[in-house]
Amino acid sequence: MKKNILIFIFCCISINLFSQKIYITEWKSEADKKVFVSEWKSEANMLVYETKWKSEAVPDSGLWYYTEWKSEADWKVYFTKWKSEADIIIFYTEWKSEAGWKKQVKKK
Repeated sequence: MKKNILIFIFCCISINLFSQKIYITEWKSEADKKVFVSEWKSEANMLVYETKWKSEAVPDSGLWYYTEWKSEADWKVYFTKWKSEADIIIFYTEWKSEAGWKKQVKKK
Protein backbone atom coordinates (compact mmCIF):
# COMPACT_ATOMS: atom_id res chain seq x y z
CA MET A 1 0.00 0.00 0.00
CA LYS A 2 2.78 2.44 0.92
CA LYS A 3 4.53 1.66 -2.35
CA ASN A 4 1.41 2.59 -4.36
CA ILE A 5 1.06 5.89 -2.49
CA LEU A 6 4.70 6.76 -3.13
CA ILE A 7 4.36 5.96 -6.83
CA PHE A 8 1.24 8.14 -7.05
CA ILE A 9 2.96 11.07 -5.32
CA PHE A 10 6.02 10.74 -7.57
CA CYS A 11 3.84 10.75 -10.70
CA CYS A 12 1.96 13.87 -9.57
CA ILE A 13 5.20 15.72 -8.83
CA SER A 14 6.86 14.76 -12.10
CA ILE A 15 3.83 15.87 -14.14
CA ASN A 16 3.79 19.27 -12.47
CA LEU A 17 7.50 19.81 -13.12
CA PHE A 18 6.84 20.03 -16.84
CA SER A 19 3.42 21.68 -16.91
CA GLN A 20 3.15 24.79 -18.94
CA LYS A 21 1.19 27.29 -16.92
CA ILE A 22 3.17 30.43 -17.65
CA TYR A 23 3.67 33.62 -15.68
CA ILE A 24 5.43 36.48 -17.46
CA THR A 25 7.95 38.25 -15.26
CA GLU A 26 9.58 41.62 -15.85
CA TRP A 27 12.76 40.48 -14.13
CA LYS A 28 15.32 38.27 -15.83
CA SER A 29 16.70 37.13 -12.46
CA GLU A 30 13.28 35.84 -11.38
CA ALA A 31 12.69 33.76 -14.52
CA ASP A 32 12.89 29.99 -14.79
CA LYS A 33 13.23 30.30 -18.58
CA LYS A 34 14.40 33.13 -20.82
CA VAL A 35 12.36 33.03 -24.02
CA PHE A 36 12.92 34.57 -27.44
CA VAL A 37 9.97 34.76 -29.83
CA SER A 38 11.06 34.07 -33.39
CA GLU A 39 9.38 35.27 -36.56
CA TRP A 40 10.52 32.05 -38.23
CA LYS A 41 9.12 28.63 -37.45
CA SER A 42 12.32 26.96 -38.70
CA GLU A 43 14.54 28.46 -35.98
CA ALA A 44 12.25 27.65 -33.04
CA ASN A 45 12.90 24.93 -30.45
CA MET A 46 9.22 24.86 -29.51
CA LEU A 47 6.00 25.71 -31.32
CA VAL A 48 3.60 27.32 -28.86
CA TYR A 49 -0.16 27.52 -29.02
CA GLU A 50 -1.72 29.90 -26.50
CA THR A 51 -4.69 28.18 -24.89
CA LYS A 52 -7.54 29.78 -22.96
CA TRP A 53 -8.02 26.68 -20.82
CA LYS A 54 -5.78 25.85 -17.87
CA SER A 55 -6.66 22.16 -18.18
CA GLU A 56 -5.02 22.00 -21.63
CA ALA A 57 -1.62 23.05 -20.28
CA VAL A 58 -0.11 19.58 -20.10
CA PRO A 59 3.55 18.51 -19.84
CA ASP A 60 5.76 19.40 -22.81
CA SER A 61 2.76 19.94 -25.04
CA GLY A 62 3.55 23.46 -26.23
CA LEU A 63 0.08 24.45 -25.07
CA TRP A 64 0.72 27.47 -22.88
CA TYR A 65 -1.78 28.93 -20.48
CA TYR A 66 -0.81 32.39 -19.22
CA THR A 67 -1.71 33.01 -15.61
CA GLU A 68 -1.84 36.29 -13.74
CA TRP A 69 -0.65 34.65 -10.54
CA LYS A 70 3.01 33.86 -9.98
CA SER A 71 2.13 31.24 -7.35
CA GLU A 72 0.01 29.31 -9.86
CA ALA A 73 2.67 29.19 -12.57
CA ASP A 74 4.90 26.25 -13.35
CA TRP A 75 7.30 28.37 -15.39
CA LYS A 76 8.12 32.02 -14.81
CA VAL A 77 9.35 33.33 -18.15
CA TYR A 78 11.17 36.43 -19.21
CA PHE A 79 10.82 37.44 -22.84
CA THR A 80 14.16 38.66 -24.14
CA LYS A 81 14.91 40.71 -27.24
CA TRP A 82 18.14 38.79 -27.85
CA LYS A 83 18.14 35.27 -29.29
CA SER A 84 21.61 34.58 -27.91
CA GLU A 85 20.37 35.19 -24.37
CA ALA A 86 17.41 32.78 -24.59
CA ASP A 87 17.05 29.32 -23.07
CA ILE A 88 14.17 28.55 -25.44
CA ILE A 89 13.30 29.94 -28.88
CA ILE A 90 9.57 29.76 -29.56
CA PHE A 91 7.29 30.40 -32.49
CA TYR A 92 3.57 31.02 -31.91
CA THR A 93 1.43 28.76 -34.06
CA GLU A 94 -2.22 29.17 -34.97
CA TRP A 95 -2.75 25.40 -34.92
CA LYS A 96 -3.07 23.47 -31.68
CA SER A 97 -1.99 20.26 -33.41
CA GLU A 98 1.41 21.79 -34.28
CA ALA A 99 2.31 22.72 -30.70
CA GLY A 100 5.22 21.07 -28.92
CA TRP A 101 8.98 20.64 -28.96
CA LYS A 102 10.51 20.33 -32.41
CA LYS A 103 12.50 17.21 -33.14
CA GLN A 104 16.23 17.76 -33.44
CA VAL A 105 17.78 16.26 -36.56
CA LYS A 106 21.16 14.65 -35.89
CA LYS A 107 23.89 15.67 -38.30
CA LYS A 108 26.24 12.98 -39.59
